Amino acid sequence: MRLFTPEAMRAADARAVELGYPSLLLMEAAGRAVAEAALAAWPAAQRYVVVAGKGNNGGDGLVAARWLRLWGREVRVYAPEGHRGDAALARAALEAHRAIEPIEALDLRGAEVVVDALFGTGLTRPLEGEWAERVARINGAGARVLAVDVPSGLPHEPHVRADLTVALAGLKPAHAFYPERSACGRVVLADIGMPRALLEPRELPELLEPGAMRALLPSRPGDAHKGSVGRVLVVGGAPAYTGAPALAALGAYRAGAGLVTVAYPSGALVEPPLEAVRLPAPRWQDARLAEARAEAVAVGMGGGEGGGAAARAALRLRKPTLLDADALYPEVLRAYAEAALPTVITPHPGEAARLLDQSPAAVAADPLAHARELARRYRTVAVLKGGPTVICEPGRCAVNTTGNPAMATGGMGDVLSGVIAALLAAGLEPWDAARLGVYLHGLAGDEVARVGLVARDVAEALPTVRARLERGEVRPYWDWDLLGG
Repeated sequence: MRLFTPEAMRAADARAVELGYPSLLLMEAAGRAVAEAALAAWPAAQRYVVVAGKGNNGGDGLVAARWLRLWGREVRVYAPEGHRGDAALARAALEAHRAIEPIEALDLRGAEVVVDALFGTGLTRPLEGEWAERVARINGAGARVLAVDVPSGLPHEPHVRADLTVALAGLKPAHAFYPERSACGRVVLADIGMPRALLEPRELPELLEPGAMRALLPSRPGDAHKGSVGRVLVVGGAPAYTGAPALAALGAYRAGAGLVTVAYPSGALVEPPLEAVRLPAPRWQDARLAEARAEAVAVGMGGGEGGGAAARAALRLRKPTLLDADALYPEVLRAYAEAALPTVITPHPGEAARLLDQSPAAVAADPLAHARELARRYRTVAVLKGGPTVICEPGRCAVNTTGNPAMATGGMGDVLSGVIAALLAAGLEPWDAARLGVYLHGLAGDEVARVGLVARDVAEALPTVRARLERGEVRPYWDWDLLGG
């Protein structure tokens, strides 16, 4: 599954037409899918209002209105004049059943469901005047709202706030990235008959799906023992900050590591039952890190001012390494890049801003572009944490599809660091370890979000969600079959 920009989706549409898929046929399939989704989501609803614009999004809405009427629903349709092309044909077919009312006469009273088909993707400026007023009326109607492809007005303000959004053919950024995703409500993906080959362009970001992630899970042979399934060394923890590496170690254990060693500076309180190597501080260069015989290292969690020195000491081990928090400095990442070690970095927007000499707001506004730049500049796999988390390495990107806002709590990133380190120790390449680790971490957060959570809760839920993923019981959030759930 790929994440489509508006431009990429238009290109796919055009290519489908070139291959012999009539655009009117695609519009018919899209409109019928919208109508089917409405009936599946609200089977008892009888009174609909469809608000359609002039473009293809409006045409999809007109087709949906026709099908809803054919299936016995009471439907009022409001649209401007001036439809052209396929939308004009869709209008003519609908008008054969019942007249379309002018949009200026928009009346939402009595509607149980409003279908928003005003504007699709690619809106270049905020709605103003009468269009903004119509969006406000939709939001204030007190009815359920179904958005066709994306809620009208996104990515700007004002915009429609939908209860359900039917994404057509492919998912768009608004369906994945907050805050726009909040305006979509539940998202379902409708297959409108486009050729499958056009929906998997490798140059677009990958959306992490259960099937692909399940295939990455490391296997455990029958004769596995604690020394054969991955040894992880966690390096970090200034004397006052031992909790962060302890959480990373817990995440590594719960993600499947057989042995985890925590290297603290001297004077730190070591939390049992973790095996710990006591190290003199601040001279990390004297640390006995090699004694852990680790197959992967996680460094920087709670490292304080010694985080950079700890990362340089860990560099001499020449093992796959995860760098987080207090290890995330340009000179440290350049040293790892020059050593050509397999690495994963896990910054939040503030740390990414420091690495790129940007503001945190700029990073948060375009996480894909900044994650790509992190990966390119430091020759690493970059995990830019956020809503959602983006994973990039030079030449390709992925967007996570698990996790939720309840995970915005202290220590959550430390657990993630341990999870990814465990997967590195199990033999996964950095790209695969980062994607699977982020996915499992978010899935564990989804598992426990209903009861309120702290980072330890997420770590403890990891074995449960891993087992569910192995059994094929996890479905993506856009699964059509979840409509009635």
